[in-house]
Amino acid sequence: MAQRKRIGVLTPSSNTVLEPLTQAMLAGLPEVSAHFARFTVTEIGLSAGALAQFDDGPILAAARLLADARVDAIAWSGTSSSWLGFDRDRALCARITEATGIPATTSVLAINDLLARQGARRIGLASPYTADVQQQIITNYRGLGIETVAESHLDISVNYAFGEVETETLATMLTQLAKSPAKPEALVVMCTNLRAAPRVEALEASLKLPIYDSVATAVWQALQAAGVDTRRVKGWGGLFNVV
Repeated sequence: MAQRKRIGVLTPSSNTVLEPLTQAMLAGLPEVSAHFARFTVTEIGLSAGALAQFDDGPILAAARLLADARVDAIAWSGTSSSWLGFDRDRALCARITEATGIPATTSVLAINDLLARQGARRIGLASPYTADVQQQIITNYRGLGIETVAESHLDISVNYAFGEVETETLATMLTQLAKSPAKPEALVVMCTNLRAAPRVEALEASLKLPIYDSVATAVWQALQAAGVDTRRVKGWGGLFNVV
């Protein structure tokens, strides 16, 4: 019997999507289980109150609770550093590992790793966020030398509401991005409370582009950190074949 592996996942409190999707992605790995710890996130925006939700204190407290379950890796399944700055996630992962002794990653660091491995410099960006948040994400990626050549956002700020967006709406957004005359090299779904992941494999086949969904990227890199062969995850997109 394969050695048991446990993945710890840090979860925004108002998220209703990432937990069932994460478990579905792991369904074909009987030795792997996912364990979740929440901290308060209810609004996405650039106001002081919205930004304060991502202070390290509550996140580290949640990570310590996951450590009690002796998880093999911890993933922050959230995209806050895409607008706060990527260094925030690098510092957070270092602090989690310092506090728990457990390797840590995030959805956004995993997205950036995948883009770097692909050599993608032109992306299409889909999110539910407001225009100012979306623009900050675009600016931060430009700082990495990655241009957002097509974008689509839903102008929503309530985190719970993201999970109510229909999958078909997301599929339409991604299809339109892929067909942009600017020709993105990859598509990014930036939000872990969107139900895009179940459509990714079929969309990749039809659009002929890699799609990096932020729920899936957190799972992909957490599994690698835990020493699990991600190629065993089937039906959730080509990223799981990246080793």
